Amino acid sequence: MSFLLSARGLTRRYRAPRTPWRRTSYTTALEDADIDVREGSAVGVIGESGSGKSTLVRLLLALDTPTAGTVAFDGRTVDAASRPRSLHWLRRQTGIVFQDPYASLDPRMSVGRIIGEPLWAMNVSGSGGAGADGRRERVREVLADVGLEPEMAARFPHEFSGGQRQRIALARAIVHRPRLLVGDEPLSALDVTVRAQILEVLTRLRERDGLAIVMVSHDIGVVQNLCDEVVVMKDGRIVEEGPTEKVLLEPQVAYTRRLLASIPVIEPGTGV
Repeated sequence: MSFLLSARGLTRRYRAPRTPWRRTSYTTALEDADIDVREGSAVGVIGESGSGKSTLVRLLLALDTPTAGTVAFDGRTVDAASRPRSLHWLRRQTGIVFQDPYASLDPRMSVGRIIGEPLWAMNVSGSGGAGADGRRERVREVLADVGLEPEMAARFPHEFSGGQRQRIALARAIVHRPRLLVGDEPLSALDVTVRAQILEVLTRLRERDGLAIVMVSHDIGVVQNLCDEVVVMKDGRIVEEGPTEKVLLEPQVAYTRRLLASIPVIEPGTGV
């Protein structure tokens, strides 16, 4: 079976600071990780803080260079150590949404410029043409896709709520029509209602455009509702993986059972 994204043996070690009384040592953030993402599928990555989730997605998108291992996108090897310009083909096929939308949005730029920046940077045609008008039209389309008014393109990030800013970040990540969207805890700072709305947007984009998704999340409910498959990480290693329903309902590893048992549950009749 061919996969849209495939990684084998991914390992990332960081050199610890050297001191007069200690030789050079290394900290392992990720060890021998394998992961596959099929076209149009959604894979959830769960685990406690420090388990290696963010390191994994950074390596998958060539935002960092692995100490060992390989990544391939649509059968093409991803060389994170190569010159940035040589990775334009990968940037064209992928998008990413981070946890803190405000930190990733330039406060000096209008929302229209922020969302449209990937189109200009990668020389991607907009809707109805490659010129400025076509790109502006594409920005308006993607604003509507994420549930915002197209007229909001003239406003600035500080004029929006946290949930709206995350929609803006999502719009920027998909404006160039990528085949893979990666979310690194993109919903953790949002309240329950807004989280559900963003999930609906992601589900609709996946069904309509065949968008593949890799979703890093502490929220098991997000993974359960969005993802076909789940990967469980602990101490930089993948300890369990498989279909979401099977892993969440019948976990085979003790760590996964403890992770799921830590989810707070309100018993019926106890109130809030």
